[in-house]
Amino acid sequence: MRIPATTLARYRIGDSVVMEERTEGILLRPRRSARPKLSWEDTALAMSAEREDWSDWDTALTDGLDDVPWEPGKAKRVAEPKRGYQTSAKRRSKK
Repeated sequence: MRIPATTLARYRIGDSVVMEERTEGILLRPRRSARPKLSWEDTALAMSAEREDWSDWDTALTDGLDDVPWEPGKAKRVAEPKRGYQTSAKRRSKK
């Protein structure tokens, strides 16, 4: 079987691969993991070092959801008005 060089490079596959038989087909993967897995501590450190832009979330501050009562029995419809859908049985009984 021939695999294009660009595909081999993309998945960091060297001279050999591991073949796994699965119910949905055959999986070819590099013999070694493409990247070493980080520990939970290393992952947390890497995440904390990233500069994230949370400014898009500022619009959620003014959506009014803080004013909606979330206790059972007090909730209102927030996004859409209540629709007056009727089942076919209700329509027949009105005739």
